[in-house]
Amino acid sequence: MPVNILMPALSPTMEKGNLAKWLKKEGDAVKAGDVIAEIETDKATMEYESIDDGVLAKIVVPEGSQDVPVNQLIAVLAQEGEDPKAAASAAAAAGKGAAQAKAPAAPVAKAEQRPEPAARPAATPASPTAPASASATAQGATQGANRIFASPLARRLAKTAGIELGRIRGSGPHSRIIARDVEAARSGQGLAPAAAASFALPVPSDDKIRALFEPGSYDVIPHDNIRKVIARRLVEAKLTIPHFYLTLDCNIGKLLAAREEINAAAPKDKDGKPTYKLSVNDFVIKALALALQRVPDANATWTESGMLKHHRSDIGVAVSIPGGLITPVVRHAEAKSLSIISNEMKDFAARARARKLRPEEYQGGSSAVSNLGMYGVKDFAAVINPPHATILAIGAGEERAIVKDGKIEAAWIMSVTLSSDHRAVDGALGAELMSAFKALIENPVTMVV
Repeated sequence: MPVNILMPALSPTMEKGNLAKWLKKEGDAVKAGDVIAEIETDKATMEYESIDDGVLAKIVVPEGSQDVPVNQLIAVLAQEGEDPKAAASAAAAAGKGAAQAKAPAAPVAKAEQRPEPAARPAATPASPTAPASASATAQGATQGANRIFASPLARRLAKTAGIELGRIRGSGPHSRIIARDVEAARSGQGLAPAAAASFALPVPSDDKIRALFEPGSYDVIPHDNIRKVIARRLVEAKLTIPHFYLTLDCNIGKLLAAREEINAAAPKDKDGKPTYKLSVNDFVIKALALALQRVPDANATWTESGMLKHHRSDIGVAVSIPGGLITPVVRHAEAKSLSIISNEMKDFAARARARKLRPEEYQGGSSAVSNLGMYGVKDFAAVINPPHATILAIGAGEERAIVKDGKIEAAWIMSVTLSSDHRAVDGALGAELMSAFKALIENPVTMVV
């Protein structure tokens, strides 16, 4: 029988994708492993590989289509011995449903049985409108008056496991709950807190908001995927994570002197350019990574079933990209030298802006750094990026008057603010982590011993 090709979930946070380009035409022979399409995920442009042999009988969703839900039918593959025209005809009804942005029931069942294909970064440049970070919300599983959309198999599995459907985040079409969502919930993933599962915040309609402003006094810029995803993720983080904040000042005089000396001594490559150039942010990443090792209880992630205590310090670093931001993760940051961290971050930043990061390069991590000091921002509080329990916001280093030994003198001071998930990191524990970070950042020689 024909194989239904569905819009894949190429990352755990992907809900919709843009079908950027078809690399095969209707009637082309396809082998397992052939790249058949390029899909813009919620982070990057990825190549979609076929997992079956056959003939591409019907393209249901044309290239250039945007906001195609995960698990929606996008094409039909005729297998060996099948008539491609007959397979295409059988897909006509499904194609009509896809054009109306409704995923048919049959492909949903197929998606639960057939594994998703492997994906790798596309060789071609990504579209500047590629979306960024996302996560499904528990509210997305409900439509209308407390009705929960779930497949029959998912309902049976949830009932057997004793899990409320309203607490499960659905990854199927229109946030429908499917079997794999229940399995994820059983392991403590994709499970919303009970209080948040039914909580809904009333939002004024677009018409009501626009009525407050004079017609013609504004331009309407439609949201692209990146802004929609960021907005949804921020609301989810603030509604479901109890934030608290700790701020302290760090004297970075020794750090600036060490940075200047280290950069001056950097070896040159064959073109005569320094092999590395450290930034203040590189020291911050290293200091936070080592502080988490010194205060291991703060190197944690909250889940409903238990606390995850991380062995490594994998630090996400917020990178601004057109239309939003993304957080590539420096793995094993506690064990890497400052020069390696510096060069890795330069590579991450360049590829993030080109939408060429691989999913494993921006997913996970145990904490994060957000630095607005280069914009002259003195201090701020960042929103926690799940699944992290902490994020460190870095302000600008500036000369300030301080009192030392009873005398007023000038010093280079940098304000930092730790946002913590109170479920995982208590106040005293957060203060202990900040104290460890301050000791390291103010004495950078301890980071290279």
